[in-house]
Amino acid sequence: MGYDVNVLRRATQRLEEDSCRRREEMELRRRAAYRREPRISVLDRKLRGTMAELIGATLGRGEGQTVEEIRQRNQDLQRERAVLLHSLGLTEDALDEVPACSQCGDTGWRGTEMCHCLRELCTQEQMKELSKLLDLGQQSFDSFRLDLYSEAIWPGRGTSPRENMELVYEVCLSYAQKFGKFYFKNLFLSGPPGLGKTFLSACIARTVSEQGNSVVYDTAGNIFAQFEARKFQQGSEGGREARDETRRYLYCDLLILDDLGSELTTQFTQSALYELVNSRLVGGRNTVVSSNLTMEEVARRYAPQTASRLEGEYHVLHFFGDDIRLLKKKQF
Repeated sequence: MGYDVNVLRRATQRLEEDSCRRREEMELRRRAAYRREPRISVLDRKLRGTMAELIGATLGRGEGQTVEEIRQRNQDLQRERAVLLHSLGLTEDALDEVPACSQCGDTGWRGTEMCHCLRELCTQEQMKELSKLLDLGQQSFDSFRLDLYSEAIWPGRGTSPRENMELVYEVCLSYAQKFGKFYFKNLFLSGPPGLGKTFLSACIARTVSEQGNSVVYDTAGNIFAQFEARKFQQGSEGGREARDETRRYLYCDLLILDDLGSELTTQFTQSALYELVNSRLVGGRNTVVSSNLTMEEVARRYAPQTASRLEGEYHVLHFFGDDIRLLKKKQF
């Protein structure tokens, strides 16, 4: 799993800020308790001393006291401290620095593995990133409206847009909910504008991201522009940023490439698309492509080796029917 470096940086910063805030709040509570009952401050100093004495006695460097004697004195001090805290309406551990996450101690990592607490923050930051391009506040599988699709048989299709979209919806839902374990690793959403391709792409992005996977959504035009900047602006700040962006496209758990075919097709974009598609297939990474093109039009427009990989490795979902956006406008 490879989160975008900016997503990871923001999530780590939030984790550190939250930990710092809790320490500051703890220190304020401690000072307030010491002012109300100075004896607690004395007991805390003595407790810290007994810990040092206990270590010394264990190593055979004590001054005549046994380990058991020191441990007993420590327990007596803790009991007195607990009584005083209770008299102030505080729990026994109210002044102790307890990490919010017991598994990683608020570091965000357990060895080399990312802890669930940092992963959750990464998911939140990633959702913010996705929301810049997708209206994730409204787009979810639960809000998808099949009733907007006609039940009449569509010319040349032998089925209605409603029946077709029921199948498309189920495939997209299963793909997202069973991400990484679903039969199809890659989807190609094909059809005219206004039929729900971007909406369902957003639904997939939301669900897969909420599972803790790294997700990148972008349009074909933006993606190819970054590949171009990486090649022709090497050494510049823009080139370095483009290099980082292309790494996101190549190595994220799920890439959603929207509106393939809307870009100006050149020899360079042909090469960039091949690198993107081939690299992700070789790496076993999942990709969802949406396009107004049919797979036959893809074969005519792009290089044979690219078209071959798309045809052979992507499951095509066909979208047809009346423009849903226009139907919604008529309703309002």
